[in-house]
Amino acid sequence: MSNPVLVEVLRGDIVESRHRGAIAVFDADGKAVLEIGDTMRPTFPRSAVKSIQALPLVETGAADAYGFGDKELALSCASHDGEAGHVELARAMLAKAGLDEQALECGTHWPSSQKATIELARSGGTANALHNNCSGKHSGFLCACCHAGIEHRGYVKAGHRYQEMLCEALENVTGAAHSADNRAIDGCSIPTYAVPLRNLAHGFARMATGVGLGEERAKAARRLFAACMAEPFHVGGSESFDTLLMGRAPGRLFVKVGAEGVYCAAVPELGLGIALKCDDGAFRAAEVMVATVMAKLVAGDETLTGILREFMNPVLTNRNGMVVGGLRPTAALA
Repeated sequence: MSNPVLVEVLRGDIVESRHRGAIAVFDADGKAVLEIGDTMRPTFPRSAVKSIQALPLVETGAADAYGFGDKELALSCASHDGEAGHVELARAMLAKAGLDEQALECGTHWPSSQKATIELARSGGTANALHNNCSGKHSGFLCACCHAGIEHRGYVKAGHRYQEMLCEALENVTGAAHSADNRAIDGCSIPTYAVPLRNLAHGFARMATGVGLGEERAKAARRLFAACMAEPFHVGGSESFDTLLMGRAPGRLFVKVGAEGVYCAAVPELGLGIALKCDDGAFRAAEVMVATVMAKLVAGDETLTGILREFMNPVLTNRNGMVVGGLRPTAALA
C-alpha cells in the first residue's frame, strides 16, 4: 500500500517537494477515529514513546523518593535541545541518586540547539553525555534503577532488568508485541521496537485517559502527561515544535516527536491518541501533519484551531529573510 501525499512544499507558487505519510487516531477503547495510509506497517516510534518509557520512574516510587516535580518528569520524557536549563536539571537528577554524567550510557553529542552549542564552545567547554538530547530520559532510568535496587550498569542493553520493565510497559500500553523479532537499537543505545501506528495511537489515548490501564499506571500516565504540558520547555527547548505548540495551548495538547518523522500525540480532553509517520523522515512535514490532524479533531474550538493553523502553513524564508515559499497540507489530509 502506497501512502498518500499529505504535505507539499512550495517555492513561490510551484510545488517543489511532496511528503507521503500515514496517520492513526484512536480512542481509548481501541476505536479508529481517523486512519490515513498504511497504519499497520511496523514503525519505530523512537523518542515519541518516552512518556511510556518514563512510567517505571513514577511507578517504582523513585520520582517521589527523589522529590521530582513537573520539570524533572518532563525532562524524563524529553528530547531536549541541550540548553543550560536542560543540562543542569539532568545533572541535578543524577545527583539525587548519587550519580553523575559518567553513569549515562546514551553517548555524547553537542547540543541540538545551535545557540547552546555556540555558547558552550565560546566558554571553552566541551560536550558530554548531559548534552545528549536523551539525557533526561536516561537520568530517569538511572534514578529508577538506584531506587529499586537494580544494578544500573549496562542499563541500555536488551535483557537488562530495567529494559524488561520498559518493554512490559510498552506492551501493556500499546497492546503490541515488543520482542527480539521487531527490535533494533535506538540512537541513544536502548532497544527500540517497530509496531503499527494504530497501536501507538491507541496507547496514547490510554495514556491520556487511563482507560485499560491499572490504577497505579493510569495515575502515573496522567501525571507524566500533565508534567509535560505544564513544563513544555523541558520536553524540547526554546525553538522546539513540541515546546512551542504545548506552550501555546497549556494543558490541552500533548505532542512528542520521534526520529525519522514520527509523532505521537494526544488531545486529553477528547480522549484521543495520535500517531503518524512521514515516510521520508522529514520533521517539517511531520509537524504540519500533526498540527493539521489536531485541527481536524478540535474543529469546533476556535481558540485551539486558531493556534493550530499557525503551525499548519509555515512560511519558508531564505538567508536574507525573504519569503520564498511554505508548506501546506494536501486535500488528502486537510
